[in-house]
Amino acid sequence: MEELEKFDQELFVSLNSQHNPFWDTVMILVSDKYVWIPFYVLLIAYVIYRYRRQSIPMLAMSVVAIGLADFIASGILKPFFARLRPCYEPDLEGLVNIVHGCGGQFGFMSSHASTAFALAVFFNLILSDRYFIFKVVLVAWAVIVSYSRIYLGVHYPGDIVGGALLGSMLAFASSIGYRYILLYYPSLKKDPVI
Repeated sequence: MEELEKFDQELFVSLNSQHNPFWDTVMILVSDKYVWIPFYVLLIAYVIYRYRRQSIPMLAMSVVAIGLADFIASGILKPFFARLRPCYEPDLEGLVNIVHGCGGQFGFMSSHASTAFALAVFFNLILSDRYFIFKVVLVAWAVIVSYSRIYLGVHYPGDIVGGALLGSMLAFASSIGYRYILLYYPSLKKDPVI
């Protein structure tokens, strides 16, 4: 476990050390949840427009996945593991580029990664292959948001991987719930189907 933690720290220092003023600004924006509000609004509007009644369980189960991802990562796992963020780690003092504040004391798991992957994986699982480009865009978005947390100095790569796995598992469970809802309420499928 110590070797894994050491590798995680070394990988973090390597990734976090790649900085310039332009990317500092970009990564601050990418990491800001409020910047993405127009993206979320467009996504919701498109889903409602395209799927009509079917959008109700679709959006509800995506909210379940995202909400659980955030709650479990921040409310349960961070206090349980109590792993210091790299920006608070005494062993890394002077090695971390802290671009825009440090956040809470503990970092494992990343709630940014867990919620972004919950959203991206959920829609990847429920949408048909004809939405391939949209699926790729969602995963790329989740990866970029997650990477921004390393760049800004607030999460180790392990925090990101853990958060991504948590979000993906919850997305998988929510996608099963979504399919059961459609199975038990077939009237929802009278609108355009996936």
